[in-house]
Amino acid sequence: MQNSVLTIKIKQRLNKLDSNDYDNIECWQIVEAFNKAQVEWSRRQLHGINILKEGDEQSTRRKDDLQVLLNSQSLTINPKDYYYKALLPEDYMQWKRVDVLAKKDCCEKRRMTVYFAEEANLNQLLRDKSKQPSFEWGETFATLINNNVHIYTNKDFEVQDADIVYYRQPVKIQVQGCVDPYTGLASPANIQCEFKDDIIEVIIDEAVAILAGDIESGNQYARGTESAERNN
Repeated sequence: MQNSVLTIKIKQRLNKLDSNDYDNIECWQIVEAFNKAQVEWSRRQLHGINILKEGDEQSTRRKDDLQVLLNSQSLTINPKDYYYKALLPEDYMQWKRVDVLAKKDCCEKRRMTVYFAEEANLNQLLRDKSKQPSFEWGETFATLINNNVHIYTNKDFEVQDADIVYYRQPVKIQVQGCVDPYTGLASPANIQCEFKDDIIEVIIDEAVAILAGDIESGNQYARGTESAERNN
């Protein structure tokens, strides 16, 4: 959907198409509200906060709607005492999986099954013979701490390569000539929303609710919130 169409739809639902009063909505406000709405909508769908209570890949609809945010990236790993450390991507939003290629002097390289574990259970996992990292069984675990991935080896093997598959933040829209609220500079080009048009319609209702709350427009706020929730 073109940014011009998106802007018209938001103004129409706020009843601001021909408004010249002090509540007139500026383009940077629309950009900020829509980008905020994208993040809020994405987080709710991933967590299953919707009418059907369907979260990450729990239905064909969720797989189809959220696949555009799935991304794969190689990790730059740094060896530590009994684990490897890697910084999360800057646009990281939610974990999906980590793929690890491990090696050991005695054996050929192999792909490991990596389980996502809780940092609170680290010591128990490293002590438990059935759960600790094992090259023989091709299994290990990883945790997240301070925006870093820790891939544990327990000194049993070495990690040669690691890739992370994750949900990234939605790309922020920009309107050409409009002040970017994140940089304070005029945007040199249009950056359109990456979601499909049917999802954009729902996110527009989210943005309308945000803007209506900002300008204390109760009717538009109620309509936007209801429409966004009903169409999830």
